[in-house]
Amino acid sequence: MNKTNPHTDISLTGWTGRLPEPWRSYALLARLDRPVGTWLLFLPGVWGLFLAPDAPLELRILYTALFAFGSLVMRSAGCVVNDIWDRDIDAKVARTAGRPLASGALSLKQGLKLLAFLLFCGLCVLLCLPIACWILAPFALVLVGLYPAAKRVTWWPQLVMGFTFGFGAPMGYAAAGGRLDGNGALLYGAVILWQLGFDTIYGFQDMDDDARIGVRSTSRLMEKRAKPFIATCYSLMLLALGLVAIHAHLHLGFWVFFALAGLLLLQQARTLNPYDAPNCLRQFKQNVPIGFLLALAFICGRL
Repeated sequence: MNKTNPHTDISLTGWTGRLPEPWRSYALLARLDRPVGTWLLFLPGVWGLFLAPDAPLELRILYTALFAFGSLVMRSAGCVVNDIWDRDIDAKVARTAGRPLASGALSLKQGLKLLAFLLFCGLCVLLCLPIACWILAPFALVLVGLYPAAKRVTWWPQLVMGFTFGFGAPMGYAAAGGRLDGNGALLYGAVILWQLGFDTIYGFQDMDDDARIGVRSTSRLMEKRAKPFIATCYSLMLLALGLVAIHAHLHLGFWVFFALAGLLLLQQARTLNPYDAPNCLRQFKQNVPIGFLLALAFICGRL
Protein backbone atom coordinates (compact mmCIF):
# COMPACT_ATOMS: atom_id res chain seq x y z
CA MET A 1 0.00 0.00 0.00
CA ASN A 2 1.72 3.05 -1.32
CA LYS A 3 1.57 6.12 0.88
CA THR A 4 3.13 8.36 -1.76
CA ASN A 5 1.07 7.53 -4.85
CA PRO A 6 -1.36 10.48 -5.21
CA HIS A 7 -3.79 8.33 -7.16
CA THR A 8 -4.19 5.46 -4.71
CA ASP A 9 -7.60 5.21 -3.08
CA ILE A 10 -6.14 4.07 0.24
CA SER A 11 -5.27 6.49 3.04
CA LEU A 12 -2.95 5.43 5.87
CA THR A 13 -2.42 8.90 7.32
CA GLY A 14 -5.39 8.86 9.73
CA TRP A 15 -6.53 6.68 12.58
CA THR A 16 -6.94 3.64 10.33
CA GLY A 17 -3.22 3.62 9.61
CA ARG A 18 -2.48 3.21 13.33
CA LEU A 19 -4.68 0.14 13.80
CA PRO A 20 -3.05 -3.27 14.26
CA GLU A 21 -3.71 -6.00 11.74
CA PRO A 22 -6.16 -7.43 10.79
CA TRP A 23 -8.30 -4.50 12.04
CA ARG A 24 -6.54 -2.05 9.76
CA SER A 25 -7.33 -4.20 6.73
CA TYR A 26 -10.96 -4.62 7.84
CA ALA A 27 -11.24 -0.82 8.18
CA LEU A 28 -9.70 -0.32 4.74
CA LEU A 29 -12.00 -2.93 3.19
CA ALA A 30 -14.99 -1.10 4.69
CA ARG A 31 -13.54 2.22 3.37
CA LEU A 32 -13.54 3.73 6.88
CA ASP A 33 -10.41 5.63 5.85
CA ARG A 34 -12.37 7.50 3.17
CA PRO A 35 -15.79 8.76 4.31
CA VAL A 36 -16.55 10.57 1.03
CA GLY A 37 -18.65 7.67 -0.26
CA THR A 38 -20.64 7.52 2.99
CA TRP A 39 -21.49 11.21 2.71
CA LEU A 40 -22.51 10.80 -0.93
CA LEU A 41 -24.86 7.96 0.06
CA PHE A 42 -26.21 9.74 3.14
CA LEU A 43 -26.87 13.24 1.83
CA PRO A 44 -29.48 12.29 -0.83
CA GLY A 45 -31.30 10.50 1.97
CA VAL A 46 -31.47 13.83 3.82
CA TRP A 47 -32.83 15.46 0.66
CA GLY A 48 -35.61 12.87 0.57
CA LEU A 49 -36.32 13.13 4.30
CA PHE A 50 -36.93 16.87 4.09
CA LEU A 51 -38.63 16.89 0.69
CA ALA A 52 -41.42 14.54 1.79
CA PRO A 53 -44.54 16.43 2.86
CA ASP A 54 -46.30 16.52 6.22
CA ALA A 55 -43.78 14.67 8.42
CA PRO A 56 -43.10 16.29 11.84
CA LEU A 57 -39.64 17.77 12.33
CA GLU A 58 -38.83 15.42 15.21
CA LEU A 59 -39.42 12.41 12.97
CA ARG A 60 -37.24 13.83 10.21
CA ILE A 61 -34.42 14.39 12.71
CA LEU A 62 -34.73 10.87 14.14
CA TYR A 63 -34.64 9.31 10.69
CA THR A 64 -31.68 11.49 9.74
CA ALA A 65 -29.71 9.94 12.60
CA LEU A 66 -30.75 6.43 11.54
CA PHE A 67 -29.83 7.15 7.92
CA ALA A 68 -26.41 8.40 9.01
CA PHE A 69 -25.57 5.08 10.67
CA GLY A 70 -27.31 3.09 7.94
CA SER A 71 -25.35 4.90 5.23
CA LEU A 72 -22.09 4.09 6.97
CA VAL A 73 -22.74 0.37 7.24
CA MET A 74 -24.43 -0.06 3.84
CA ARG A 75 -21.77 1.90 1.98
CA SER A 76 -19.21 -0.32 3.66
CA ALA A 77 -21.22 -3.42 2.72
CA GLY A 78 -21.37 -2.26 -0.88
CA CYS A 79 -17.61 -1.74 -0.92
CA VAL A 80 -17.03 -5.26 0.42
CA VAL A 81 -19.33 -6.72 -2.28
CA ASN A 82 -17.53 -4.68 -4.93
CA ASP A 83 -14.10 -5.80 -3.73
CA ILE A 84 -15.15 -9.45 -3.60
CA TRP A 85 -16.29 -9.24 -7.22
CA ASP A 86 -13.31 -7.19 -8.37
CA ARG A 87 -10.41 -8.59 -6.36
CA ASP A 88 -8.67 -9.95 -9.47
CA ILE A 89 -9.29 -6.78 -11.50
CA ASP A 90 -8.26 -4.52 -8.61
CA ALA A 91 -4.89 -6.25 -8.41
CA LYS A 92 -4.14 -5.04 -11.98
CA VAL A 93 -5.11 -1.37 -11.42
CA ALA A 94 -2.59 0.96 -9.77
CA ARG A 95 -5.19 2.87 -7.75
CA THR A 96 -6.79 -0.27 -6.30
CA ALA A 97 -3.94 -2.81 -6.13
CA GLY A 98 -3.45 -2.19 -2.40
CA ARG A 99 -7.03 -3.00 -1.42
CA PRO A 100 -7.09 -5.76 1.24
CA LEU A 101 -8.69 -8.49 -0.87
CA ALA A 102 -6.69 -7.65 -3.99
CA SER A 103 -3.40 -7.57 -2.09
CA GLY A 104 -4.12 -10.68 -0.03
CA ALA A 105 -4.10 -8.83 3.31
CA LEU A 106 -7.53 -10.38 3.94
CA SER A 107 -8.93 -13.67 2.69
CA LEU A 108 -12.25 -14.08 0.88
CA LYS A 109 -13.65 -15.80 4.00
CA GLN A 110 -12.73 -12.80 6.14
CA GLY A 111 -14.37 -10.48 3.63
CA LEU A 112 -17.58 -12.51 3.72
CA LYS A 113 -17.65 -12.43 7.53
CA LEU A 114 -17.35 -8.64 7.50
CA LEU A 115 -20.11 -8.44 4.90
CA ALA A 116 -22.45 -10.54 7.05
CA PHE A 117 -21.83 -8.29 10.06
CA LEU A 118 -22.47 -5.11 8.06
CA LEU A 119 -25.68 -6.48 6.55
CA PHE A 120 -26.92 -7.43 10.03
CA CYS A 121 -26.31 -3.84 11.19
CA GLY A 122 -28.16 -2.57 8.14
CA LEU A 123 -31.10 -4.86 8.90
CA CYS A 124 -31.29 -3.45 12.44
CA VAL A 125 -31.58 0.07 10.99
CA LEU A 126 -34.19 -1.03 8.46
CA LEU A 127 -36.38 -2.53 11.19
CA CYS A 128 -36.56 0.93 12.80
CA LEU A 129 -37.99 2.47 9.61
CA PRO A 130 -41.56 2.39 8.21
CA ILE A 131 -42.86 -0.56 6.19
CA ALA A 132 -42.57 1.48 2.97
CA CYS A 133 -38.79 1.28 3.40
CA TRP A 134 -38.97 -2.48 3.97
CA ILE A 135 -40.61 -2.81 0.56
CA LEU A 136 -37.89 -0.76 -1.14
CA ALA A 137 -34.92 -2.34 0.65
CA PRO A 138 -34.72 -5.56 -1.44
CA PHE A 139 -34.37 -3.49 -4.62
CA ALA A 140 -31.42 -1.67 -3.03
CA LEU A 141 -29.74 -4.97 -2.16
CA VAL A 142 -30.17 -6.24 -5.72
CA LEU A 143 -28.51 -3.08 -7.06
CA VAL A 144 -25.62 -3.43 -4.59
CA GLY A 145 -25.08 -7.00 -5.73
CA LEU A 146 -25.31 -6.24 -9.46
CA TYR A 147 -23.22 -3.08 -9.67
CA PRO A 148 -19.81 -4.82 -9.79
CA ALA A 149 -20.99 -6.87 -12.78
CA ALA A 150 -21.97 -3.77 -14.75
CA LYS A 151 -18.44 -2.95 -15.90
CA ARG A 152 -18.18 -6.43 -17.39
CA VAL A 153 -21.29 -6.23 -19.58
CA THR A 154 -21.95 -2.54 -20.27
CA TRP A 155 -20.22 0.77 -20.90
CA TRP A 156 -22.51 2.37 -18.30
CA PRO A 157 -21.37 1.09 -14.88
CA GLN A 158 -21.41 4.69 -13.60
CA LEU A 159 -25.13 4.84 -14.42
CA VAL A 160 -25.70 1.63 -12.46
CA MET A 161 -23.72 3.22 -9.64
CA GLY A 162 -26.12 6.16 -9.77
CA PHE A 163 -29.11 3.86 -9.33
CA THR A 164 -27.30 2.10 -6.47
CA PHE A 165 -25.82 5.01 -4.51
CA GLY A 166 -28.81 7.22 -5.22
CA PHE A 167 -31.24 4.84 -3.54
CA GLY A 168 -30.97 6.78 -0.29
CA ALA A 169 -33.16 9.50 -1.82
CA PRO A 170 -36.32 7.39 -2.35
CA MET A 171 -35.66 5.59 0.94
CA GLY A 172 -35.55 8.91 2.79
CA TYR A 173 -38.65 10.17 1.01
CA ALA A 174 -40.54 6.96 1.82
CA ALA A 175 -39.35 7.02 5.45
CA ALA A 176 -40.66 10.54 6.10
CA GLY A 177 -43.68 10.41 3.79
CA GLY A 178 -44.74 6.80 4.21
CA ARG A 179 -44.82 6.24 0.45
CA LEU A 180 -42.95 6.93 -2.80
CA ASP A 181 -44.86 9.14 -5.24
CA GLY A 182 -44.00 10.96 -8.44
CA ASN A 183 -42.06 13.74 -6.76
CA GLY A 184 -39.98 11.22 -4.82
CA ALA A 185 -39.28 9.34 -8.06
CA LEU A 186 -38.21 12.57 -9.78
CA LEU A 187 -35.85 13.27 -6.87
CA TYR A 188 -34.36 9.81 -7.40
CA GLY A 189 -33.86 10.61 -11.09
CA ALA A 190 -32.05 13.83 -10.18
CA VAL A 191 -29.74 11.99 -7.80
CA ILE A 192 -28.98 9.33 -10.44
CA LEU A 193 -27.91 12.07 -12.88
CA TRP A 194 -25.76 13.74 -10.23
CA GLN A 195 -24.02 10.51 -9.34
CA LEU A 196 -23.59 9.55 -12.99
CA GLY A 197 -21.75 12.84 -13.45
CA PHE A 198 -19.43 12.74 -10.48
CA ASP A 199 -18.71 9.01 -10.71
CA THR A 200 -17.74 9.48 -14.36
CA ILE A 201 -15.31 12.18 -13.19
CA TYR A 202 -13.97 9.73 -10.60
CA GLY A 203 -13.54 7.05 -13.25
CA PHE A 204 -11.36 9.28 -15.44
CA GLN A 205 -8.52 8.42 -13.03
CA ASP A 206 -8.52 4.79 -14.16
CA MET A 207 -8.92 5.08 -17.94
CA ASP A 208 -5.44 3.83 -18.84
CA ASP A 209 -5.63 0.81 -16.55
CA ASP A 210 -9.23 0.07 -17.57
CA ALA A 211 -8.29 0.13 -21.25
CA ARG A 212 -5.27 -2.09 -20.63
CA ILE A 213 -7.25 -4.83 -18.87
CA GLY A 214 -10.44 -4.44 -20.93
CA VAL A 215 -12.77 -2.98 -18.27
CA ARG A 216 -15.61 -0.89 -19.63
CA SER A 217 -16.64 2.42 -18.07
CA THR A 218 -18.71 5.48 -18.85
CA SER A 219 -15.51 7.48 -18.31
CA ARG A 220 -13.79 5.70 -21.20
CA LEU A 221 -16.91 6.02 -23.34
CA MET A 222 -17.16 9.78 -22.76
CA GLU A 223 -13.43 10.53 -22.75
CA LYS A 224 -13.54 12.70 -25.89
CA ARG A 225 -16.70 14.57 -24.89
CA ALA A 226 -16.19 14.77 -21.15
CA LYS A 227 -17.18 18.41 -20.62
CA PRO A 228 -20.48 18.39 -22.53
CA PHE A 229 -21.43 15.04 -20.99
CA ILE A 230 -20.83 16.18 -17.41
CA ALA A 231 -22.51 19.53 -18.12
CA THR A 232 -25.57 17.69 -19.47
CA CYS A 233 -25.76 15.38 -16.43
CA TYR A 234 -25.52 18.27 -13.98
CA SER A 235 -27.88 20.56 -15.93
CA LEU A 236 -30.59 17.89 -16.11
CA MET A 237 -30.06 17.12 -12.43
CA LEU A 238 -30.54 20.78 -11.50
CA LEU A 239 -33.63 21.02 -13.72
CA ALA A 240 -35.15 17.97 -12.03
CA LEU A 241 -34.40 19.34 -8.54
CA GLY A 242 -35.97 22.65 -9.48
CA LEU A 243 -39.14 20.90 -10.65
CA VAL A 244 -39.19 18.84 -7.45
CA ALA A 245 -38.95 22.00 -5.33
CA ILE A 246 -41.69 23.78 -7.28
CA HIS A 247 -44.01 20.80 -7.03
CA ALA A 248 -43.34 20.52 -3.27
CA HIS A 249 -43.88 24.28 -2.74
CA LEU A 250 -40.55 24.66 -0.93
CA HIS A 251 -39.77 28.04 0.61
CA LEU A 252 -37.39 30.70 -0.71
CA GLY A 253 -34.53 29.35 1.42
CA PHE A 254 -34.28 26.36 -0.90
CA TRP A 255 -33.38 28.48 -3.91
CA VAL A 256 -30.48 30.31 -2.22
CA PHE A 257 -28.53 27.15 -1.42
CA PHE A 258 -29.69 25.50 -4.64
CA ALA A 259 -28.18 28.34 -6.67
CA LEU A 260 -24.83 28.05 -4.87
CA ALA A 261 -24.70 24.31 -5.46
CA GLY A 262 -25.65 24.77 -9.11
CA LEU A 263 -22.83 27.27 -9.68
CA LEU A 264 -20.28 24.85 -8.19
CA LEU A 265 -21.54 21.97 -10.33
CA LEU A 266 -21.41 23.96 -13.55
CA GLN A 267 -17.95 25.24 -12.61
CA GLN A 268 -16.85 21.60 -12.33
CA ALA A 269 -18.09 20.89 -15.83
CA ARG A 270 -16.37 24.00 -17.21
CA THR A 271 -12.95 23.25 -15.67
CA LEU A 272 -12.95 19.47 -16.08
CA ASN A 273 -9.86 17.83 -17.59
CA PRO A 274 -10.29 14.04 -17.87
CA TYR A 275 -6.51 13.59 -18.19
CA ASP A 276 -5.71 15.37 -14.90
CA ALA A 277 -6.25 12.55 -12.40
CA PRO A 278 -5.50 14.55 -9.21
CA ASN A 279 -7.94 17.27 -10.26
CA CYS A 280 -10.60 14.68 -11.11
CA LEU A 281 -10.25 13.31 -7.59
CA ARG A 282 -10.56 16.82 -6.12
CA GLN A 283 -13.67 17.52 -8.19
CA PHE A 284 -15.20 14.21 -7.15
CA LYS A 285 -14.63 15.03 -3.47
CA GLN A 286 -16.09 18.52 -3.98
CA ASN A 287 -19.48 16.89 -4.38
CA VAL A 288 -19.63 16.34 -0.62
CA PRO A 289 -19.91 20.09 0.19
CA ILE A 290 -22.21 20.43 -2.83
CA GLY A 291 -24.40 17.71 -1.34
CA PHE A 292 -24.39 19.56 1.98
CA LEU A 293 -25.51 22.76 0.25
CA LEU A 294 -28.40 20.89 -1.31
CA ALA A 295 -29.26 19.29 2.03
CA LEU A 296 -29.43 22.79 3.52
CA ALA A 297 -31.60 23.81 0.57
CA PHE A 298 -34.17 21.11 1.31
CA ILE A 299 -34.04 21.73 5.07
CA CYS A 300 -34.50 25.49 4.72
CA GLY A 301 -37.11 25.00 2.02
CA ARG A 302 -39.21 22.82 4.29
CA LEU A 303 -38.83 24.64 7.63
